Amino acid sequence: MAIVSESGIDQARVRSAVVQMLEAIGEDPGREGLLDTPRRIAEMYAEIFQGLYEDPAAFLKVGFEVAHDEMVILRNIPFYSVCEHHLLPFHGEAHVGYLPDGRVVGISKLARVVESFARRPQIQERLTSQVAEAVIGALEADGVAVVVEAEHLCMTMRGVRKPGSRMVTSAMRGQFKRSSVTRSEFLALVHGSS
Repeated sequence: MAIVSESGIDQARVRSAVVQMLEAIGEDPGREGLLDTPRRIAEMYAEIFQGLYEDPAAFLKVGFEVAHDEMVILRNIPFYSVCEHHLLPFHGEAHVGYLPDGRVVGISKLARVVESFARRPQIQERLTSQVAEAVIGALEADGVAVVVEAEHLCMTMRGVRKPGSRMVTSAMRGQFKRSSVTRSEFLALVHGSS
């Protein structure tokens, strides 16, 4: 029977797989520098993939009824994720904005939603859409806009090897999708313009 940690990760299986991987690449998992590597990786996976065992929308359940219907933006939310194609990190910043329809949430909740979706094997396009869908669904906002900018190590340290390249994705819902003026205001505020 597998022993599964609180995160849901079967750490014993991860440790075993790491030993096999080290042997497969020609390393000696018994040498001093690698003795604790399987344990370290299993613990790291429990941390960096904890989003698999969370409901990001749950962070948005506690809100406040406020007579505010203007744009709310949390920008420059740092995140770290892992590309599902190569299991290498990608990292960057997310910018999340919404047009409340009488209900707002604490700003830390927006950061928690980004973090929860980022902490799973991921692709940036899906991450961007998942954040937008969670926010518009939970808040029933008039609109949601999400822009994610990230550097992918699967492209910068291997393959084409273009360090400094950043991928930008966006997801616009509701008023942000329908109105070019609203979308332009969001993008100007995200990029620091007035």
